[in-house]
Amino acid sequence: MQRPNKGKTPRRPGPKKAANIDKDPVGVYCRIRPLGAEDEECCLEMISNSTIQLHAPDGLKANRNGEYKETQYSFKKAFGINTNQLELFEDVAKPLIEDLIHCKNGLLFTYGVTGSGKTFTMTGSPGEGGLLPRSLDMLFNSIGPFQAKRFVFKPDDKNGMEIQGQVDALLERQKRESQPTVPKTPSSRQKADPELADMINSEEACKSENVDEDCCYSVFVSYIEIYNNYIYDLLEDAPFDPIRPKWFAGGTPVRNNEFIAPQSKILREDQNHNMYVAGCTEVEVKSTEEAFEVFWKGQKKRRIANTELNRESSRSHSVFTVKLAQAPLDADGDHILQDKNQVNVSQLCLVDLAGSERTSRTRAEGSRLREAGNINQSLMTLRTCMEVLRENQMCGTNKMVPYRDSKVTHLFKNYFDGEGKVRMIVCVNPKADDYDETMLVMRFAEMTQEVEVARPVDRPICGLTAGRRHRNRVFRDEMTRRMDERGGPGSAVDDTALLDQLMESLPALPRCDLLDPADDQTLPRLMEVLERRHRVRQMMTEQFNKSASTLKSMLQQFDSQINSKETFLHDQRSKLSEKEKVINSQKSELERLEKKSKTLEYKIDILQKTTNMYEQDKRSLQQELETREQRLHRELTEKKRMEQRMQGMVTDTKHKWEKECERRVNAKQLEMQNKLWVKDEKLKQLKAIVTESNSSSSGSGFPSEHPEKPERPSRERDHMRSASPSPLQTAPPVRPTHRRSHSAGGEKWVDHKPASNLDLDTVMQPIIPNSIKVSTPNEKALSKCQKYVLRHQELASDGEIETKLIKGNVFKTRGGGQAVQFTDIETLKQECAMASSRKRHSGSGDGAAHMEDIENRAPVPSTSSNLGYQKRRKP
Repeated sequence: MQRPNKGKTPRRPGPKKAANIDKDPVGVYCRIRPLGAEDEECCLEMISNSTIQLHAPDGLKANRNGEYKETQYSFKKAFGINTNQLELFEDVAKPLIEDLIHCKNGLLFTYGVTGSGKTFTMTGSPGEGGLLPRSLDMLFNSIGPFQAKRFVFKPDDKNGMEIQGQVDALLERQKRESQPTVPKTPSSRQKADPELADMINSEEACKSENVDEDCCYSVFVSYIEIYNNYIYDLLEDAPFDPIRPKWFAGGTPVRNNEFIAPQSKILREDQNHNMYVAGCTEVEVKSTEEAFEVFWKGQKKRRIANTELNRESSRSHSVFTVKLAQAPLDADGDHILQDKNQVNVSQLCLVDLAGSERTSRTRAEGSRLREAGNINQSLMTLRTCMEVLRENQMCGTNKMVPYRDSKVTHLFKNYFDGEGKVRMIVCVNPKADDYDETMLVMRFAEMTQEVEVARPVDRPICGLTAGRRHRNRVFRDEMTRRMDERGGPGSAVDDTALLDQLMESLPALPRCDLLDPADDQTLPRLMEVLERRHRVRQMMTEQFNKSASTLKSMLQQFDSQINSKETFLHDQRSKLSEKEKVINSQKSELERLEKKSKTLEYKIDILQKTTNMYEQDKRSLQQELETREQRLHRELTEKKRMEQRMQGMVTDTKHKWEKECERRVNAKQLEMQNKLWVKDEKLKQLKAIVTESNSSSSGSGFPSEHPEKPERPSRERDHMRSASPSPLQTAPPVRPTHRRSHSAGGEKWVDHKPASNLDLDTVMQPIIPNSIKVSTPNEKALSKCQKYVLRHQELASDGEIETKLIKGNVFKTRGGGQAVQFTDIETLKQECAMASSRKRHSGSGDGAAHMEDIENRAPVPSTSSNLGYQKRRKP
């Protein structure tokens, strides 16, 4: 057996949207709150009437380069700290009130961080009324003379309105007054609340001039709050219980000494797909004072708490709704047209959003922490919805907008998906502590301006003739005037006189007395008079009918003229509406171009700043390049000068060393010649000794021959060999005597001892009297002395240190300088005593060879001591 399929509930068709709908962007305004203290740091600057610049406070670096970052944000209009409430109202809320009167919906809400002045902007204070009281005052100033009587318009609890007759309205009033449980509508005769009586000065009152006089109006207000994502009615009164009172005398709800949790409301959708709060109290008001009283009644119930950042911080979102119901008058202009389809209902929502806050700054705990979380969550949902709407409109996508994630966005869904003007006032606090939160608010406001909302359309015009109320009033005034001229409706004298005058215009009746039955003259005479009267009456009737037909033709002519004029007016209104559409499109295009122009100007400013920065860098780099070029030129000049100088020095040094090499070569050649001469002398002496020994051994048979005396070099050669020692005697001595050193003379010496020489702890030290000791020879010391000695140390072949005293003569040169010509060398050598004794012991066995070695070294005599020091003279 098959189970029958369950029928599904058909999906409700959505609202049909026209293909070509004119849209307007969300109007975003900015208002700057004055600083709390004069010395407080500010992070906002108002550049123009539509541009705000936000800069980071001191101590906060905004980018990685460590530079302060400045950002600019554009709005439809920006209001500085000196802007009063009237200026703000005329620019923001006044157009919304005019649209409300012309059957167009509107939404106005304030947005910002906690303590930025949102509640003050919306509500105001005594003497400085905010947007809400000024909007109500302008509305009642405009429609005051055209309001309908109470309970003529009646809410149907489905976001609509019904029309009641005068009798039904009177019965409804009596019923409401007789029922104590039903909240009564406040009377305009009651005294206004003193806190709200002085909010608006009479000089600042506004009024709309474009009000349709052929309609009747009624104003209904409601006040709700959204607390922790629940909707509560602030105008709802708890039912009275005589057994257990649930309210204190001060209006505080109590149940078992605890606060009664109010009943939350739910959202529903009406037949036009508009969202409304089901069961919400709607109060009909007839004056500004009544509306103030209703508002203040709900304001006292609103949840407000004290936090670290705001003494009176709103803990919920409040929505004050103003509904305006209007219906046209009938053809006579006397009563309201009893047709529900002709009733138009428009509403304006004034929303005071709770401020976003950081718990790290407010230090919220418990219920305050939960409230802050719900507030931030609802504001985040609003931001997400705006982002999705912007993406769908700009990119052509069809993403689902998460309206249902929050009661705030769900309630105002029809404004963004339907039609109506949306205005947002961004309230900012310029103090530096709110910089991070203010920057997020500015970004949200800039993104919201790109969201477009459908432009409200004009309601259809009623087919009745315009000016009905005026004609009815003129007719009543004329009737009243005439009645007053005639003495009023109760005067019978005028009616009798009028009747007598009419009777006198007819023929007089003859006497009708019949005294004789045979009288045949009275009746014919009476019949004749009656016939004449009948003819006069017919003539009057014809004249009256003629006049009536003439009047009727005139009235028809007037009606045709009126119809033609109405047709003409209708055509003109259609043309005017077309012109207005063109003007609005041109205005939107102009606003877009202005916005684009501002964007381009901003980009041009940025490019100009970048160009100036690059030009400055270019100038600095050019200056640096010129400086480096000058430095390089100086260095090149210095280098050339140094090269020239070095070339001169190299040339001088080259010539100097060439002369020195030539001199040294000559000296070396002379030295070698002396050595050869000494060897020749030695060979000659050895030959003479051998010859002498041979001659003595041969006996007397051989005569003794004296050896030839060796030739000494000439004086010229001696002069050339001034550096060589003097020749030895022809007869070789066994122990030649030591020639005394030249240092013993009385000449003045230059004792040159380099700094690298070591001090030897020896007994015998070279001591030169009358000397100038220097570590580096100089011309000044050489000019004062005749002798020069250089102390030179080096290692001998046996590893001991030898000290050589290189001596020379100092003479002047042709150029005026000093030169040294070396003559001889003295050597001081330190030897070990054991090595010296072994040497002497090994040499004692061969005396001849030792003597021969001495003879071979005869030209260089030496003296030795027991300490092992030797003093030699080398050629």
